[in-house]
Amino acid sequence: MLKKILENKKLLSDIILIGVLLIVSLSVFLIWYLSGTDGSFAVVTVDGKRVGEYSLAIDGVYYINDGTNVLAIEDGKAYMKEASCPGYQDCVETGKISRVGETIVCLPNKVVVEIVGEGDELIQ
Repeated sequence: MLKKILENKKLLSDIILIGVLLIVSLSVFLIWYLSGTDGSFAVVTVDGKRVGEYSLAIDGVYYINDGTNVLAIEDGKAYMKEASCPGYQDCVETGKISRVGETIVCLPNKVVVEIVGEGDELIQ
């Protein structure tokens, strides 16, 4: 089989192209992931208005938007514990976030949780 692949130049060039694309994609992902910094605060907005700012250093559970969403902070990571929206809950499925720039979005309830750093200007 290897002999057939080596003889078929088009197939060989396709395999090389796929390999190069995989290596480039993995490299970009690693650079992006390793260059991120840990955040200090979770800033919560509802319908574009800031309603809360919670330290990632303090574990707690916070009820947002009259309880439509429940934000939990544990071990320096924030996650949406519960949401009242029906159907698939992307915000709950997002999982835990802790790096600057990461967000959790609940579109039906218009809730956004964004991680910011210590010196970052907070959303007003």
